[in-house]
Amino acid sequence: MNNINMYSKFRFSCHKGVACFTKCCRNVTIFLTPYDILRMKNRLGISSDEFLRKYTRTLVSSPQSLPVVVLKMSEQGDKPCQFLTPDGCSIYEDRPWSCRLYPLDKDSTEEDEFRFIVGEDFCYGLKEPKEWIVEDWLEDQGFIAYDNMNMLFEQITGSEAGWKEKVPDASVIDMFFMTAYNIDKFRKFIFESSFLDHFEVDQSTQDRIKTDDQELLKFGFKWLKFGLLGERTMTLRKGQTRKKKK
Repeated sequence: MNNINMYSKFRFSCHKGVACFTKCCRNVTIFLTPYDILRMKNRLGISSDEFLRKYTRTLVSSPQSLPVVVLKMSEQGDKPCQFLTPDGCSIYEDRPWSCRLYPLDKDSTEEDEFRFIVGEDFCYGLKEPKEWIVEDWLEDQGFIAYDNMNMLFEQITGSEAGWKEKVPDASVIDMFFMTAYNIDKFRKFIFESSFLDHFEVDQSTQDRIKTDDQELLKFGFKWLKFGLLGERTMTLRKGQTRKKKK
């Protein structure tokens, strides 16, 4: 199918009456964004460290590459998602970005353009009579909040001015993983290490990031821009000097 834009129309509906119901939730690779993990671990009422251990796998293409996190499928039968039930997704309101957008995906080269990732031969929901405008579909699926957070993250991972897909220091990779994916560990790093002795963080910001995971994640993105890309998103306290990249 050709690309479509925000104002294009398409037909789609997913429910138990569709013959392929939950077929798309089996034996599939689902990449998780930092905001996905934040929402899912809070939905389950567990720490980000426990969530990462139980429900994800970390992939790296080389020892110097930035890691990515994928949802771990069950090893039983046709490898269903661990959150799949006979009635559908058990964490539906907090499902990941890619599940939320299905059966669409954003075009990686054109802003505000989308493509279908499946056809009617796989997804019978595309044959249903319910008609959508893409813009309305995104709003209905709660996609906008996810997309706004993901755009902040992509400013880091997609920056050609940064590392150009190569990070030379293992400690930098560890810092990236903690900040992006292990939000609870990142909070401890801020408040239980010497971080606040080195950086100026006003009390209002400290109060917000101490209790609000979303605000903490945004703060983490600023920290990554400072540490990885060299942007002036953080302020060093007087007497502190910035380490130069080799």
